[in-house]
Amino acid sequence: MASHPLLRALKANKPAFGVWLTLPGVFHARTVAQASSHLSWIAVDCEHGLIPLVPGAAESVAAIQGARPTGGPSAIVRIPATGVTSSLSWQIKNVLDGGAHGIIVPMVSTAAQAKDVVCDSRFPPIGRRGFGSPFTHGTWGVTSSEYLESANDSILVMVQIENKEAVENVHEIASVEGVDVLFIGPYDLSISLGYPKPSPDPHPDIEKVIQKILHAAHGSGKKCAIYCTSGEQAAVRAKEGFDIINVTSDMGAMADGIAAQLAAATGN
Repeated sequence: MASHPLLRALKANKPAFGVWLTLPGVFHARTVAQASSHLSWIAVDCEHGLIPLVPGAAESVAAIQGARPTGGPSAIVRIPATGVTSSLSWQIKNVLDGGAHGIIVPMVSTAAQAKDVVCDSRFPPIGRRGFGSPFTHGTWGVTSSEYLESANDSILVMVQIENKEAVENVHEIASVEGVDVLFIGPYDLSISLGYPKPSPDPHPDIEKVIQKILHAAHGSGKKCAIYCTSGEQAAVRAKEGFDIINVTSDMGAMADGIAAQLAAATGN
């Protein structure tokens, strides 16, 4: 059976901590993946990051998976297309054929959009994903037959709840069969509801919405993920019951690390 660290953490009901990858490059992705044994997953950001979907996503996924002798963290790809566009299908197919362990689809606002995402992510008879890539099973470390047999149960489908319409439809979206995770994007969620972006924490009114999404996900037997920008923030979210928690980004950690070392060197 094809499996991966994030899937195993979720099945064990343990909080899974990850980081956001925004910069391209095989060596960069591998370095991030080797940073900590506590790293369950890495989100390869092809939406707001500088990683091109083709071939950057597949190259980053392969580098992450090969980062450790026993396999690296789970590689999850956020595609550029949002739930309101008509270009989802080929992007989902491309990143999954590139070996991604899961997908994040931004701006999914209705149950109908969520159903389309699921359909594009699963092989028949559940969905409409085509089979034929000669590369995917090798990245997963299984045979092509093993991948085909287990992919529908192993690939994680995550939809982002990050606007007013999605909040209004959150219970319907969470009820869609095949959606595994509701992923909260606090920045767009705040902006879409007329509030400032988190700085670093969301406005108290947005926090109420975040808790509503968390309860809707768990009420439908789904997992809930959230983007955080620090370890301290992530620890709080883990105590609140979030299942998948982003801790930092490559850019954020690099900038913070350089600034901290220079401050120590200069005494400022």
